[in-house]
Amino acid sequence: MPAEDELFSAVDALLEQVAQDDLPAPAERKRLREAAGLSQAEVARALDIRREAVGNWESGRTEPRQPKRAAYVRLLKGLAARFPAPAADEPGLPDPAAEAPDLHAPAVEAPRLPSPAVEAPVHGPAVEEPGLPAPAPAPRRVRPPRPSTSRRPDARRPATAPTTASAKTTAATPAVDPRFANGPLAVVDCAEGRLAAYCPGGLILDTPAKSLPALVDWTLAEARLGAPRLNRNGRDADPVLVLTDAAAVRFGLPARLTDEERRAGRLSEGHKVLKQLEKADWRLTRRGLGPWARIYRPAEGSRRACVQLCVLGWDARDARSWGAAAQLPPAELAQLLGTYADRVMTPCGSTAVTGLELMTALHPPTRAGEPDSGGRRHSEHNPGSLGTQPVRCAPPEAPDGHPLLAHLPRFHQRTPEEVLVEEAYDWARPLTDEECAKRYVVGIDVNMAFAAAANGTAFGLGAPVHAERPPFDPKIPGSWLVDLSHVELDPRLPSPFTPTGERPSGPAWYATPTVAYAVELGYGVAPVEAYLRPDNGRYLDAWYTRLRDAYIATMADLGVTAGMEPGEFLTAMDGHRQADPRMAIVLSAIKATVKGGIGKLRERPRGGGWRPGQPWPALQRPTWRPDIRAAVISKARINMHRKMLKTAAATGQYPVAVLSDCAVYPSDGPSPLDFLPHRDGKPLPGGFRIGVSPGMVKHEGTQTTLWAEGVREEHGDDLNLARYIKDGHVAAPDNGE
Repeated sequence: MPAEDELFSAVDALLEQVAQDDLPAPAERKRLREAAGLSQAEVARALDIRREAVGNWESGRTEPRQPKRAAYVRLLKGLAARFPAPAADEPGLPDPAAEAPDLHAPAVEAPRLPSPAVEAPVHGPAVEEPGLPAPAPAPRRVRPPRPSTSRRPDARRPATAPTTASAKTTAATPAVDPRFANGPLAVVDCAEGRLAAYCPGGLILDTPAKSLPALVDWTLAEARLGAPRLNRNGRDADPVLVLTDAAAVRFGLPARLTDEERRAGRLSEGHKVLKQLEKADWRLTRRGLGPWARIYRPAEGSRRACVQLCVLGWDARDARSWGAAAQLPPAELAQLLGTYADRVMTPCGSTAVTGLELMTALHPPTRAGEPDSGGRRHSEHNPGSLGTQPVRCAPPEAPDGHPLLAHLPRFHQRTPEEVLVEEAYDWARPLTDEECAKRYVVGIDVNMAFAAAANGTAFGLGAPVHAERPPFDPKIPGSWLVDLSHVELDPRLPSPFTPTGERPSGPAWYATPTVAYAVELGYGVAPVEAYLRPDNGRYLDAWYTRLRDAYIATMADLGVTAGMEPGEFLTAMDGHRQADPRMAIVLSAIKATVKGGIGKLRERPRGGGWRPGQPWPALQRPTWRPDIRAAVISKARINMHRKMLKTAAATGQYPVAVLSDCAVYPSDGPSPLDFLPHRDGKPLPGGFRIGVSPGMVKHEGTQTTLWAEGVREEHGDDLNLARYIKDGHVAAPDNGE
């Protein structure tokens, strides 16, 4: 017999399905609220939700769920009775976003993007309380009639069929913005001497341009490419043109960069194409014409004239994030990139750069202020954002080589009392005799670990404030110098306070989540010193929500959905990437966007010419925030330890290796179900839970205990089994020969 919860869930699903058509289109929801003079915050307070949720409902990114949905329908029906829509021949209400100036448009030079080269992704566990509700997949766009210059290939449209959930929401999807009717981007290819721009959805535009400047002009004047802003205070996404090798050669660009150009990351000065752009009064940002380039003219008022260029043959699509995407046919590549753009954002560089830019797109640094006496709006700081100016980090948060450390002697090695080291786990221990008697070692991996850790965490929005011997406050983000060496835990678990899992030996710098966990365990803390950020907020919540929704929708396309029973989920995960290889590439890109975006918060100097103690370009970004990166990794590691501790207390089972978000346990059987604890058929509260939501876990891999003992005997006790649990292949060490 079904449990009460299951029956209630089924009834709720029916209610939601019945109420689906009760909601007006998202644009009408916004019109009704503004006609009544209500703010999003006022509606949010009435419905007991966050303001961002109201904004998502009005933009069509998400749909309300019961019981909030019924209350929202009631509100809109009441407003519709008092403020009916204007007749077709009446002038419509003005769009405040259209009236407001584009406060982010470049004045002299377009804002300099972070370099597309990705810092090595930081690997770290990040687990939030599982059981997050699955968001509705992103609705599919309804395309307008094709222009006369478009055509469709004879081949079958390479689009993924919409899921049932996404099909339900299509009716509530607003019409496509006519400015961007053909999608966010196009893949430009040249076949049989004819140029064509392949757009998402199978649309093909004939491209008359014969030079790169002409291509840019055509894109802005006729192509109708781009994407609407993700936040009302932000700016619309620039159109992106992806050039295949054939298209690059057609426009006079080399199919491949020389070794020197590749090291510099740009086309050499004096190239004929650069002269063409200059002659046509088009400009490039300081990074020049490289794998990712921004071509623009200075803004005129609120109008931007900017196109992003992505050159496939110059390694613009890193195979570590995008797999074999660069080798796909143009139509398939356009569909793949269009899916990523719809679910995450229009790519504007590597996945790391895009992850960082997504933070700013969701929390723009400025907004339009109230009109002055002359009716002009002026830019003002947008509360909850990082602002437009970089802030100096605290000395312990500065990485080696930072200008704050220029006074230190050369080759000085900072101690834990001098530097904040919040990194991911890399810990292993030998198996006990009892554990060796088990047949298998099984790895479990946390889904979207960093994103889950970022959710709900408060981060500093401004500069740090130094304090001597402050009382610890878990609500204030910052860095604390505190001695946690007195915290004694079971040696079969890694210490939660160090990435190596070793017990601290004395005072050290920690981020707020780490110190808060020591208090949670019942130990007293007495900070000696701290750098605190009283101006703070949950800066990454919207970022997490956007990426979570993208991840859940893509997993659903691969046949893995929320609400599956653990056994059903594990079966669906076996070979899920083979279900649709193109969507598997999108999945990898989404995950790389999370890790790369967090890593970019502490981008290190790259390229020749830099010397320790000198600043590097990334320091000029407001989003260069090593303290935010440290807090995310700190919370990730703590959440992982909390779940391992819960599991040990309930079952007496301990991990033998932990690497980033993967933990390896001895087991009598080959499945995670053979060792993960359950009570009355339900997962242990606070422990690991199997499922698709961020913070829940999946099966990473299984090997025999005989394999584990063999590789440790051959390679030493320091070998981390979690690094090789997936396929069992242990690479031979590099001895330099």
